[in-house]
Amino acid sequence: MTLGNDFSGEIVEIGHNVTDFSVGDEVYGRTDHGETGTFAEYLATEPEAIAKVPKNIPLLHAAAVPLVGLTAYQALFEVLKIQKDQKVFINSGSGGVGSMAIQLAKNAGAYVATTTSQHNTSLVEGLGADKVIDYHKNKFADVLQDYDAVFDSRGGAETADGLRILKSGGGLVTISGMPTPKLAREQEMGLTRRILFSMISRSLRKTARIKGVSYDFLLMRSDGEQLAEITKLIKAEKIKPVIDRVFPFDSIKEALEYTSKGHAVGKVLIQIGE
Repeated sequence: MTLGNDFSGEIVEIGHNVTDFSVGDEVYGRTDHGETGTFAEYLATEPEAIAKVPKNIPLLHAAAVPLVGLTAYQALFEVLKIQKDQKVFINSGSGGVGSMAIQLAKNAGAYVATTTSQHNTSLVEGLGADKVIDYHKNKFADVLQDYDAVFDSRGGAETADGLRILKSGGGLVTISGMPTPKLAREQEMGLTRRILFSMISRSLRKTARIKGVSYDFLLMRSDGEQLAEITKLIKAEKIKPVIDRVFPFDSIKEALEYTSKGHAVGKVLIQIGE
């Protein structure tokens, strides 16, 4: 099994029916859900999953965008449908997903609160965060209230705390909390998973229902058109990828060990070739 989801690179061959891309184009994207394979010199992908790399960032850095960019984009605009001047909470603001979500939310005109360590406060403020909570000192649920939207990337107790800070009519979307029967239906999963998801998310869905808010689980999908929209924002210098470290191709093991510690700021990249 070859690991890896994000990628950027140069097209070396195209299929007969491909019309929007040419050999030599620099592109980036993410493999379809459930598929991997980007830790390799060559990768086959679908044209619907890719977009051309913006010229104002290095090709290598572009690989830091697709997974976190599409996750944040779909969470904020498809599920939560955030609007200008709304209050949005995004946990783990210095992480890969959080750092991109802060920038997208701010570009949409939202007021953004986030959590991080004191060491990374300046970073998330530079990305646009209006209120920064040091998670070593305070629980965000004890500090925030009456928020319109919560984007939860941590799960566990933080998902339940996220529901607590929402005002009536607000919404929470998680990528790490308990999946819902709605997700099972949308993904055309079997009856067993529908029942299982219903059971494990029952408490959270009940809390949301009583409070008058929505609770959703997001399973991000590849989407070249959305990635093209993100590309426009990068070209306009409205958003940018946050890079923690770059590892050479023969140090994949070390890169995975580094990311497993959970302290990366932004994204960790693997460089294949020169």
